[in-house]
Amino acid sequence: MKHLAVSLSLLAAFGTVSVGDAVAQNDRNTTVQDGIEVRPLSRLRKLVPTEQLNEAAAQQYTQMMSQAQQKGVLLPPSHPEVQRLRNIARRIIPQTARWNQEATQWQWQVNVIDSKDVNAFCMPGGRIGFFTGILTSLKLTDDEVAAVMGHEIAHALREHSREKMGKQMATNGLARLGGALVSGIFGVDPGITGTIAGYTAQFAGLKFSRDDEREADLVGLDIAARAGYDPRAGIALWRKMAALDKRAPIEVFSTHPGGESRIADMESHMNLLLPVYARAKGTTAAKLPPYRTNVALR
Repeated sequence: MKHLAVSLSLLAAFGTVSVGDAVAQNDRNTTVQDGIEVRPLSRLRKLVPTEQLNEAAAQQYTQMMSQAQQKGVLLPPSHPEVQRLRNIARRIIPQTARWNQEATQWQWQVNVIDSKDVNAFCMPGGRIGFFTGILTSLKLTDDEVAAVMGHEIAHALREHSREKMGKQMATNGLARLGGALVSGIFGVDPGITGTIAGYTAQFAGLKFSRDDEREADLVGLDIAARAGYDPRAGIALWRKMAALDKRAPIEVFSTHPGGESRIADMESHMNLLLPVYARAKGTTAAKLPPYRTNVALR
């Protein structure tokens, strides 16, 4: 939370890049694309020093987990859900360097908070948190947990929070930032939102753009697929969200409407994702069985 010097004249030199839409080809003269295309990170993120961002994220994550422990809602390492999520993370994390080489140096953490909130997040530096509400309310399978985890990790890998802060600094100047290092940097996805205690107000300001959400959807499924998790689980996840929203409205549909469009986007990229998943499973996309979740979905 120290002063960040920035020259607004740099704004013209920076731009953003979204995830690629290239389609895999079967022509022998064409190179088949290996999953979702890797694009350069936004240059705007360079306006925010990595060290200060990671230090602030580490402090807030530690405070959040300490508060949860004091309230008796931080699940112990021996808890089955903590073990399940950490095992999934162990498979996913080795796939992350493809999207951000710095991830190999991150001090990854995975913790679970006992709360009804339908929420998960990944702060800068690989600090992951899940709330039991998202696991129980949606009855997530391991593949669906991987889709959520991959999505949240993708926000951190693609440095969406850092990019967002860079945009704020370039647009508003330092004087207006105030608590931006608290309210603007953390990977608490408002699409699966809700926090505990006093952190709600801090995270309320974070809203990733539609392009960021789309990129996180696709990159997250790519990471999960490389780890051997079925990317079609992402589609099942959003259908479960829609069903839950009909029973008890959740924040995802007020902050980021368009669940059907996101499902359609995922479906249109399965021709890129399924071969990656099939390779991880030692088979071909044509031989993959249908994905089956654990509840009936329309």
